[in-house]
Amino acid sequence: MTRHLLVPMDDSEPARAALEHALSIFLDDEITVLHAVDELEAGYAGEPSATTATGDEFEPEFFAAVRSMAAEYDRSVETAVVEGTSAAAILEFAREGGVDQIVMGSEGRSGVSRMLLGSIAEGVARRSTVPVTVVPGGETDE
Repeated sequence: MTRHLLVPMDDSEPARAALEHALSIFLDDEITVLHAVDELEAGYAGEPSATTATGDEFEPEFFAAVRSMAAEYDRSVETAVVEGTSAAAILEFAREGGVDQIVMGSEGRSGVSRMLLGSIAEGVARRSTVPVTVVPGGETDE
């Protein structure tokens, strides 16, 4: 039976590691790569929102690399962009999209850094109603 996996994605090494893990381990499963755009953060960073001024859907440039990575594994992936704070948007998409498992990267923060900055992966793992696989992909700061 084919399952539906969700891989939250930004243009980071931990996110790429999570996608590579999903592509190489979950060979028969359908994969959706999701990019969450926080309107407030996007405005301050000068990035576009999930929809452009003309009403067209925004697609991040790194989705081309996502498709290329999937092709290396002889796979295809669906892509989606949603608005909202990362953890909340990921969880809402998973609930509404019939997702069976979430595979995501983690920066590997620890100690004070994690306490001050929080962790999207931790927030998703704590509140998810489906299994969450967290793939390490960054250096820890001791």
